[in-house]
Amino acid sequence: MTSSSDFDQKINNQQKQIKQLTEIGLALSAEKNISKLLEMIVDKARDFSNADAGTLYAVDDDKLHLSFEIIQNDSIGNKITLPKVPLYINGRPNHSNVSSYTAFTGETINIPDVYESSGFDFTGPRKYDATTGYRSKSMLVIPMKNHENDIIGVLQLLNAKNVKTDEVVSFSTKHVNLIASLASQATVALTNTQLIQDLKNLFYSFIKSIATAIDEKSPYTGGHIRRVVFLAMMIAKEINKSHDGPFKDIYFNEDEIEELRLAAWMHDVGKITTPEHVVDKSTKLEAICDRIFLIETRFYLIASLIKNRYLKQKIEDQDLGDELKMLYNELDFIKACNKTKEFMNDDKIKRIKYIAKKTYSLNNEEHYYLTEDEVKNLCVRRGTLTMEERKIVENHAEMTLKILKQISFPKKLANVPKYAASHHEKLDGSGYPSGLTAKEMPFQSRIIAVADIFEALTAKDRPYKKPMKLSSAVKIMECMKKDKHIDPDIYDLFIKKRLFYDYAKKEMISEQ
Repeated sequence: MTSSSDFDQKINNQQKQIKQLTEIGLALSAEKNISKLLEMIVDKARDFSNADAGTLYAVDDDKLHLSFEIIQNDSIGNKITLPKVPLYINGRPNHSNVSSYTAFTGETINIPDVYESSGFDFTGPRKYDATTGYRSKSMLVIPMKNHENDIIGVLQLLNAKNVKTDEVVSFSTKHVNLIASLASQATVALTNTQLIQDLKNLFYSFIKSIATAIDEKSPYTGGHIRRVVFLAMMIAKEINKSHDGPFKDIYFNEDEIEELRLAAWMHDVGKITTPEHVVDKSTKLEAICDRIFLIETRFYLIASLIKNRYLKQKIEDQDLGDELKMLYNELDFIKACNKTKEFMNDDKIKRIKYIAKKTYSLNNEEHYYLTEDEVKNLCVRRGTLTMEERKIVENHAEMTLKILKQISFPKKLANVPKYAASHHEKLDGSGYPSGLTAKEMPFQSRIIAVADIFEALTAKDRPYKKPMKLSSAVKIMECMKKDKHIDPDIYDLFIKKRLFYDYAKKEMISEQ
């Protein structure tokens, strides 16, 4: 007959166990790091049963193996490497191994002594014992089922010990029930964490697919976004290492690093709205095609008209030759101006306008040598874009903000749109789209800006310029620093820690 004190003790123990399970459940649900969560599951299971060792297996994505995720052993340490357990042998379910048997059947297996058990093949534990000098005895194997009743893992405990004598004993029914309850709670927490991670992976895959689509939209900028992400992460990690200087009080935690990484991935998403012929404009006259060919055809027509005029008027051949030579020289000059190698100074612009005003007659109508739009494009002083086209390109930053604001980012990633859209802002307020000043420009956007500019300067795949040498890119960025276009502290870190050189070795060709 049970005494009152024994009954009270039993009630107290049960209340204590319920409290423990509740606390463990809260702890498990709060842990979002899967590795730490798995460690916690094995820790708590061993605590309940006073087990000397514990192992947690996870079913591989291919559903063909059980992988050792966590191995703990107080007697011989945790630095143990074990092979995967096959779920199938010769195409048939592996029921000889106790862990794979549990994974298939969902049964809990409680074995007092593995050396005296004949139901399973314990060659593995015996080999393990022979190698380590350990003695495997009592074993408890419990399945971990998710909400769809699928086995996602197996929890295996080894060598339960008597609390008072430290003697290895069998796992009691009480231990089995408690650990089964723990395994159930743990599976819920693990499934939720995996679902969150899966959603995060899906989100990242979606983000990267958009970034890839933007890069692939232009055959000349493939890899730009990836390289900007790489550079931004290099800078952020170096800032985290700084214990003095301007960054001594700045440290990006895991969530902030993720926020910056996503912003870097998405910084050019607005380019999805930018016409390809503007993004890829490699010559001044390029639109859907390079219109220099139209001018060439026109000039050859003019040459034919000149020849016909000379034939009709019976003028000396020498005069014809001189006039054709001048015409072809003008065509060569226009073709040279169409490319972007040289700056268009005032004299060149004056000559373009002079040529443009010359006329030829066709079908009794007078026509100018060059159209108004051709003149405007040819007179672009540097690069290939007119003011109107440059505004179209610059609009991508504002479109980035509009597009990203439509995405319901979680709280910890709420600043992604702002960081991504501000990478073309400048400290002196002359940037776009909002003309932010140094006080207004986010620090993360400054990092992306340095990464974006350096990648653009050193890119080896742009059609409108030769690959720039590293020394030239550094000089240009030095000027941008002096002009307060980029953050001087971030730039100095980029140079002093030789991040620019580390990047160059990985991404630039030797000629640069």
